[in-house]
Amino acid sequence: MAAGAEYGLKKIVWQRIKDTLIADCRKSEVWKILILDRFTTRLLSSCCKMSNLMSEGITIVEDLHKNREPVLEMKAIYFMRPTAECIDAFINDFKPKPKYKAAYVFFTDYCPDDLFDKMKKNCAKHIKVCKEINISFLPLEAQVFICENTEAFKSIYTPSSQDRDQTLETIANQIVTLCATLEEYPGVRYKKDSALGSKLAELVDNKLAQHYELDDNSKKKDKTPAQLLIVDRALDPVSPILHELTYQAMAYDLIPIKDNTYEYKVKDGSKKEALLNEEDELWVKLRHMHIAEVTEQIPKLVKEISAGREEKKQADGKITIGGLSQLMKKMPGFRKQMTQKTVHISLAEDLMNHYQKNVEKLCKAEQDLAVGADAEGQKVKDPMRTLLPVLLHPHDTTDKIRAVLLYIFSLNGTTAENLNKLIQHVKIEDESGYILNWKHLGVPILSTPSMFSFRKPSRRDRSDKETYNVSRWTPVIKDIMEDAVENKLEVKDWPYQSECPSVWNGSRAVSARQKHKGSSPDDLRSGSRLIIFVLGGVCYSEMRCAYEVTHANKSCEVIIGSTHILTPRGLLEDIYKLGKQPMESFNIEEKP
Repeated sequence: MAAGAEYGLKKIVWQRIKDTLIADCRKSEVWKILILDRFTTRLLSSCCKMSNLMSEGITIVEDLHKNREPVLEMKAIYFMRPTAECIDAFINDFKPKPKYKAAYVFFTDYCPDDLFDKMKKNCAKHIKVCKEINISFLPLEAQVFICENTEAFKSIYTPSSQDRDQTLETIANQIVTLCATLEEYPGVRYKKDSALGSKLAELVDNKLAQHYELDDNSKKKDKTPAQLLIVDRALDPVSPILHELTYQAMAYDLIPIKDNTYEYKVKDGSKKEALLNEEDELWVKLRHMHIAEVTEQIPKLVKEISAGREEKKQADGKITIGGLSQLMKKMPGFRKQMTQKTVHISLAEDLMNHYQKNVEKLCKAEQDLAVGADAEGQKVKDPMRTLLPVLLHPHDTTDKIRAVLLYIFSLNGTTAENLNKLIQHVKIEDESGYILNWKHLGVPILSTPSMFSFRKPSRRDRSDKETYNVSRWTPVIKDIMEDAVENKLEVKDWPYQSECPSVWNGSRAVSARQKHKGSSPDDLRSGSRLIIFVLGGVCYSEMRCAYEVTHANKSCEVIIGSTHILTPRGLLEDIYKLGKQPMESFNIEEKP
């Protein structure tokens, strides 16, 4: 198991796959082929290695959608989504002639009756097992999951969307499989006045009730001491737009990282690639640290690399036959550690170069606008004076758009006249959707005589906490997590969709059916769980909050997820694609 998957979602998912998909096939002595679709390939890659599969009797992993040579003496395990595309590919493997001795079919979630009947009609005699194992989400990190639905944002927020309801239905099914995998039947809550949140909460609650109507022992399952909060992206538009200066968030904002792959140069000028994931223990250690703390680690890492190389030289000079085998055993681990340190020295230097060149000049203004006060705690009385230096400086257009948005968010919307001037100043008259389309998320862009329909949430007082002047903002989701754990979330603001759990202890006393809580990560699972689903994407700073609140409370594990992970530039592109709006429609007269 991967280093970062020693506990948390990844371990739970891998265990569930072993207990279902692999356990059902283990009875046979024959080596098997595992056939995956695109989603299940990512799912398995996130929680196990090929060596784990080999030890379970799986010798080959194939792509369902590619041409494959028949292997008639081997049995095939099909792990796939229950879609028409996958069912058709499966049927093609057995008609007109079978490619494999037999098929063990496992669906990620519920297979629609029409697709199941089609499969049965064409391939019934070849199918030995057919099951739904209820895992239609990706365990991205120990406490983070995604539904892997990049089109969901467009479907949900596009005006007059034709597939909004179907998208919410799909997301609800995926959230239910998460709860089933965690063996949780949580109380479902949503933010009052969020129409989307209310609708999704209702869907999830109904589907959970259906799922748990009968468990494996034919007994109705009671609610567990867990809560599931449905949060709409409009609740906090600031966090995904701000320049965040913790290591992981900063890296994905400023560096072109694709598929978690970071490209860096080595001494000879050649380029290398490194995966930023939980296999990398140093990444796990550094990812939530402020860049200032990460850079403090760099001299230590450089020293360790130099010392390690010197130690190796000395060892090579006086090697003995007995010591050789010991050295050979240590070499893979030694090389891995050296590579990890080299990668993070390079990445930290890259980030600091970006910070000193450009980001540092933006941070003070961004923080003042987001927090509503300067570093000394003085209230920002004229946000335009804060914004103006950013607009006058030759920052790139995207950075200016981000600053303008923070200005607008700070005011709960601005006047049409002011909005037009800002758009012209940033020179995005033909691309004004980057700003105007936020209204489709329910975020006020134009001020109205009465803003009672949109009130900023009251914030926790964190004035006693030590922070960096350029990192004073705390994501709204952290307040919500802490309030939920401490039983301080008002039911009038966060109503339950149906009944609340029989016991919600958060940081309170332990229920009788729970074990004593320790402080190790595995022990956290014996406590209650808070599951947060952010509709419209979750950003890296919000992911960090889940770990911080879990670490601070010990008795409650916070798991956060969404349809996809947001980066500032990615979110702006998603917003822009919601539909271009002509500027004339915003040239309205101010109401008295």
